[in-house]
Amino acid sequence: MSNEAPVIGVLALQGDVREHLIALAAADAVARPVRRPEELAEVDGLVIPGGESTTISKLAVLFGVMEPLRARVRAGMPVYGSCAGMIMLADKILDPRSGQETIGGIDMIVRRNAFGRQNESFEAAVGVRGIAGDPVEGVFIRAPWVESVGARAEVLAEHAGHIVAVRQGNALATSFHPELTGDHRVHSLFVDMVRANRTAESL
Repeated sequence: MSNEAPVIGVLALQGDVREHLIALAAADAVARPVRRPEELAEVDGLVIPGGESTTISKLAVLFGVMEPLRARVRAGMPVYGSCAGMIMLADKILDPRSGQETIGGIDMIVRRNAFGRQNESFEAAVGVRGIAGDPVEGVFIRAPWVESVGARAEVLAEHAGHIVAVRQGNALATSFHPELTGDHRVHSLFVDMVRANRTAESL
């Protein structure tokens, strides 16, 4: 069982779902869109894509997947969030929109749109702890940054003096979009996390 490719879902409510599905497949996972609780129950891990965090939050509640997702993350399911997904995994948002909820899972405070608006998007090379070789090419689009982390969260990367990648246990988050670059090393790191968790659960 542990040698089989892990099944990893992409929360397919809004955002760049297709790009994550492609990146996960390239990293040797079986990738599936997830919209409903019964689909969530069938995956070994989940990616929360970039998009609009307020919209994702409201649709997750509407589709009945918010509470099951919180429960699975609390129970240790591996989860990775990029950009808006990072906001969704924060225990606290510095400037939340009205009615915006998060899944939580990482002891961090996140600032929305911290790197600027859409027309201030940029790319930058980011050295990520745990990823060998050249820096990862990060695409920052209305990207958040992490204002602060708690003792349980590990900072994996910084850019321009701001935290842009964090891991806490089975939860991983980046401010940037690795799924847009063709470099699948961040997804490979997450797939390895899912494999390790599945192996641990089978022992």
